[in-house]
Amino acid sequence: MGERQTVADSKRRFYSAYPRVIPGLYRRIVDELLVELHLLSGQAGFNADALFALGLTQVFDNFMQGLQPEERRGELFAALCGANDLDAVSLREAANHLRESLTPHGEVEIQSWIQQQGEGAPEVLRQVLQHAARSDFHYSRLHAVGVMGLLQDLGGGDDQDPEALQKRAREMGSGLGLEGDKLEKDMGLYASNLEKMSQAVELLEETVAAERRKREQRQGASSASS
Repeated sequence: MGERQTVADSKRRFYSAYPRVIPGLYRRIVDELLVELHLLSGQAGFNADALFALGLTQVFDNFMQGLQPEERRGELFAALCGANDLDAVSLREAANHLRESLTPHGEVEIQSWIQQQGEGAPEVLRQVLQHAARSDFHYSRLHAVGVMGLLQDLGGGDDQDPEALQKRAREMGSGLGLEGDKLEKDMGLYASNLEKMSQAVELLEETVAAERRKREQRQGASSASS
């Protein structure tokens, strides 16, 4: 692109590609992701590998699941990625490929591959390990979310127990070469923010439903009196 773009440039490109009003509940998430992707894209060791792709798509899908109409979510994700020279389609494909390659295998087998530095593992996992082993590897919280998402796909009976899930994620993340303290902090923040977002969406839906009921009651009363 020549001269590196600023955050303002990224935002300008985003709103040019997605010239729609974003409800306030989701606008802050979009702005945070825009800035995060902008900063990451400027790091020399940044690589949008499959684990990063899984984390990004997981964050976007989880935080945007209440956004309506549903078809706008694809447009929003494409604009978000494109504003920072990332390809939304390729990222989705990379995330799905990682899932499809690893979820048929058990967690024990995957951990064994990681401990053996990818020997015998699917190519996509070997690539993630090779990237994480680089001296200029740049860690992102989206890598932490990617590990959690993969473990959720693998199951294990602790989907309702965040602490148990995070413990498993720490073990796997450590094997992948992700920094333990950052990993634990980012997983905790993600789980906490996701819960808050879920509560906010639930409250919004209840408010909208209540307003709809009041409107219907007023219309019914008006019809009865006429």
